[in-house]
Amino acid sequence: MLGAYSVQTASAREPSPWLARAVWSPASGPTSEAPLATSAAAESTSVPAPEAPGLHPASVTDSGAEASPAKASEPFAFGDFTWLNGNSRQSKSLLDSKYFTGSFVLDVNYTIADVTPRDHTVVGSTSLSRANEFTLNRVGFGGDFHHGHARGRLMTQFGMRSTVVPRNDTSVSRGQYGLDTAMRYLSEAYGGYHADVMHGLNVDVGLFMSYVGLFGYDNFENWAYQPSFTSDNTPWFFNGVRAQLFPSDKLKLELWLINGWQSYGKFNEMPGAGFQVLWRPSERFSVLANGYVGFDTGNKPGRVRVHSDNSAQYKYYQGGGMFERAAVSLTADVGFEQGEGVTAFGGEGGPAQNFLSAMAYHRAWFGQNRFGWTFGGGFIRNPGRYLVLVPPGEAAKSFDTSPGTAFNGWDASTTFDFMPDPYQTWRLELVHREASVPYFAGRGGVTSPDGFATGALPSDWKPDQRKAETRLIAALLLRF
Repeated sequence: MLGAYSVQTASAREPSPWLARAVWSPASGPTSEAPLATSAAAESTSVPAPEAPGLHPASVTDSGAEASPAKASEPFAFGDFTWLNGNSRQSKSLLDSKYFTGSFVLDVNYTIADVTPRDHTVVGSTSLSRANEFTLNRVGFGGDFHHGHARGRLMTQFGMRSTVVPRNDTSVSRGQYGLDTAMRYLSEAYGGYHADVMHGLNVDVGLFMSYVGLFGYDNFENWAYQPSFTSDNTPWFFNGVRAQLFPSDKLKLELWLINGWQSYGKFNEMPGAGFQVLWRPSERFSVLANGYVGFDTGNKPGRVRVHSDNSAQYKYYQGGGMFERAAVSLTADVGFEQGEGVTAFGGEGGPAQNFLSAMAYHRAWFGQNRFGWTFGGGFIRNPGRYLVLVPPGEAAKSFDTSPGTAFNGWDASTTFDFMPDPYQTWRLELVHREASVPYFAGRGGVTSPDGFATGALPSDWKPDQRKAETRLIAALLLRF
């Protein structure tokens, strides 16, 4: 009888729950010839895969037995999926034991803008927060508990991301007890039960990563550092219950019931509901579809939110020599709100309130998979600034988010990675972003005239914002 699978959901912002791990060889890089088992008996030593994104990318777990082949019936254990964006490229965890598989992540960046704001504040990103400074973006530790049919995961988060990501959750203003303060230092915290139904059934309750937007929450898992608008403007976390059913070793079906769209609490009285379908017919192809329905606009209980997020990834080349492999990804989102003063695509009931966005990336690996090069980008069309990240500082007060205020944007980036071993990535990225309205921080910054957010502001001062920015990002990413 199979024990509790230490597997988390596969998706875009978190690595897939059932991904086969390839054994790492310094000479050849990851190979699918001897995959690690993703689950085993009750006393499994499963290893959590990196946290991914997106419907923005759940984590994948694998067995720590380096030479033990995965069982053919286990979900996604038939191939090597370490190439996927938003998924782990590691074959095992260094912190594995009989009942607990530990994990440690570190993300430090230094970003240089073409125009450095006086207050060193970055606008419109969940991966960046400060300009021209060494920034501890995220450090976290925790892991997976596994015994019998019981499973649990705890991952802490400290650094700038513990402030940058929760700050757009306005559900915390309802009622008492400071939900954002209480929860901000946790990225994942849930417990659950595994049943031996078909190829596996997991039921988990707590705080888990969302599956919207392809990119994973852990930048170590992603092809690029700064996600496109499609990923950065969709949820990173959900709070509630999820059920994952694996009818076959190539298919996952998932349902969730949650408080709301990236919210610790509820905005109104109705919970949100969603689903995910993940299909991997071969080692070269992965298709992900997500959907969500909720009532997430504060004081608007009659306004419904609907969102669909869909991604496809294809590895079109696998070879040898200096050029190892190449892959492409395509993500498209459509979402809208309807009711109480807005209409999905315009009409007598009010202005249009929708979210149309897409992004595409190309990734190539060289030199025994120690080097990676990514280029791509995307766009967003938003007639009501629906889901757009609100600028920080004083700029938040002047950024109109009322229905009918349009926001359109596009971005492009190129990324170079040096990956000397499975545990570290040294990244250099050039990214350009543009918006239809003044949005990104200009030289004057968004907090005060002198860059220091203290004291009374002059009555004639206003935040300095512009329509475009170019950044050079350097980052060190570690995962053990």
